[in-house]
Amino acid sequence: MHPLVVAAAALVVVAALPYALFGVLYAAIRPSGSPADKREAEPTVSIVLPTYNEERIVEKKLDDLLELDYPMEKVELVVVDSSDDATRDIIRDYFADLDAPDLTLIEEDERRGLAPALNEAYEAAENEMVVKTDCDSYLPDDVLREAAANLADPAVAAVTGRNVEVLGGSGVEEGYRGIQAYIQTLEAHLDSTFIFHGPFSAFENDALVPIDPSSLADDTELALRIRRTSGKRVIFDPAVQYKEASHSGFVKRRTQKDRRGMGLIRLLVQHRDALGRYGKYGRVVLPFNWWFMIVSPWVVALSVVGVTAAALVTVDMPGLLVPAALVTFVYLGQRDSLGPFAPLYSLFDTQVSLARAAVELLRGDYDATWDVDEELREAYE
Repeated sequence: MHPLVVAAAALVVVAALPYALFGVLYAAIRPSGSPADKREAEPTVSIVLPTYNEERIVEKKLDDLLELDYPMEKVELVVVDSSDDATRDIIRDYFADLDAPDLTLIEEDERRGLAPALNEAYEAAENEMVVKTDCDSYLPDDVLREAAANLADPAVAAVTGRNVEVLGGSGVEEGYRGIQAYIQTLEAHLDSTFIFHGPFSAFENDALVPIDPSSLADDTELALRIRRTSGKRVIFDPAVQYKEASHSGFVKRRTQKDRRGMGLIRLLVQHRDALGRYGKYGRVVLPFNWWFMIVSPWVVALSVVGVTAAALVTVDMPGLLVPAALVTFVYLGQRDSLGPFAPLYSLFDTQVSLARAAVELLRGDYDATWDVDEELREAYE
C-alpha cells in the first residue's frame, strides 16, 4: 500500500478517535438534564445587560426582561452602556415611570471593550444571583426560576443553558448547538462545563471574580475562574434556555464564529495550568476542549490534504473528486441543504473557524470590542 494512503488513513483515524471515545463515554453515562440537586428558590436577582448602539432593539429586550415569570421587586437591572446613539435615552425613558425593577445605568463615555464593562457591572450588582444576558437574545418566562433552582444546590456556583431557537433560521448553527448541548450535558455531569453563553448565564454573587480586561471570552472566563477559585461546579442545564440569531452563509459566519473561537483558544492557553487539576474538570473536560479547539482543526486540515493527495496518487486525475466533493459539501451546507448530514457540516464549519482563529491569534490580529452586526439585528426587530 502506498505510504500516502497509510498516512492519510492514520490521520483520519486520529481525527475521529477522540469523538468516538466521547460517544462511548456518553453512552456509558447517559447524562440528561441538570446534574444539580435543583430546588425551588427565589433569590434576589441582578440582571447585567451590556449595551452598545442597541437603539433598534433595546426596548424589545427590556419588554422581554419585564415579562419574565419572577417578582420584579426582587430584581435590579444593571445596564453598562457605551453607545453613541440613543440607547441610553431609550432606557431612561423606559424606566421613568416604573417602580420595579430598579435600574442602575452605568454610562461609559469611552468604549473600553466588553470585559472591563462587565467587571464594572458585576461590581455594581448587589443581589444574590447575578444574571448576564445580551441585548440580542430573548429569554423564556421561566429562565430565572430554572437558573435559581440550579444555584440552590450548594455545590453549584454558576449555570448556563442552550439556544433552543436560532433566530434568523440558521440551520448550520442549529445543528452545531444541538451537538454542543450533548457535549456540555456530559461535561456538566462529569464535573463542570467549559463554555458559558453570553445570551444567558447565572452566577452566585459571592463567587464572582474579576476577569481579564482584554478577555475575548468573558462569560466562559468568568465560569472557569469561578471553578478554579470557589471549588464549586459551573454547569450546563438544557432547561435553562434562550434564543439567539446566527448566520448560515460561510463568509458571514466567519466574523461571528472566528472571534468566538479566538476567545476560547486564548483562554485555554492562558489557563493551561488547570490541566490535570480540579477533578474531572481538569482531567477530562479541559483536555477534550484542548483537542476540539486547538489540535483537531489542524488534524482535520491535514486529513483533507492527506486524503486528497492519496486519491491523486492512487487514481490520478479522478482523485480531484475529493476536493470537489468537499467544495460541494460546503456549498450545500451553508445553504442548509444537507438534510441529515447538516450536523456533520456544522462541526466542520466550527473546525474551520477554530483554525482561522488560531492563525489570527498568532498574528496578534484581535481586539476586545464587538462590531454590531446590523443584518442579524433584523431578526430582533
